[in-house]
Amino acid sequence: MLIERLEERNFTPPHYHVGLAHSTGEIREAQKLRYRVFAEEMGARLNCREPGVDSDFFDSYCEHLIVRDETAGRIVGTYRILTPEAARRVGGYYTETEFDLTRLAHLKPRLVELGRSCIDPDYRSGSVIALLWMKLAEYMTQNGYEYLMGCASVSMADGGHNAANLFVSLLDKHLSPIEYRGFPRSRLPFERLATDQKVEIPPLLKGYLRAGSWICGEPAWDPDFNTADLLVLLPMSRLNPRYMRHFVKE
Repeated sequence: MLIERLEERNFTPPHYHVGLAHSTGEIREAQKLRYRVFAEEMGARLNCREPGVDSDFFDSYCEHLIVRDETAGRIVGTYRILTPEAARRVGGYYTETEFDLTRLAHLKPRLVELGRSCIDPDYRSGSVIALLWMKLAEYMTQNGYEYLMGCASVSMADGGHNAANLFVSLLDKHLSPIEYRGFPRSRLPFERLATDQKVEIPPLLKGYLRAGSWICGEPAWDPDFNTADLLVLLPMSRLNPRYMRHFVKE
């Protein structure tokens, strides 16, 4: 029945290409995808200089990782990468606008920040995020960087209950050692929001955890994106060997 439905739609399997954006046109297309996901789908309040294009001060300092469906001719996934060298030029990491990273200061010469991750709603089966992780692991290995950092966002559409429950559920197995903690500048009062309901883990956060990432303390509340943000840190030395075999080419 599924095959018949696909044939009726003249379905053609996607052919993906993953790599760094090499033109302003590709970056702009990735920024349009970000706008569609963050603003139109998630309801984020974005301060856009150009309608329909999500861009900010950090973008011009970042490298932009993209996945393109060559069959459909469009970008379907993206991540932006801020290297330690670029962070020094821009004056810090985007994550520092949400968290006090004093305890991670000694890692900064080897610390890469990931941000603005999004995938087209039609491509969230797992293949695209796997391609992004494959290229990220390769990028880290080739450039000799040792730590990945980012914010994993959890929707606050339900008032923050899922985000609070999720954080509590991760404490036993995934909390970082105390020396790697970050401190939210706008703290989510998770203890007042926690309930007994079953948690839903966003696919991006699930990928971070499976790879071996730590959750580095309490969540922050991002009012513009209406999300609870968890600070995640992945030392490459902790990268799950199964992920290493799949994502890093020998």
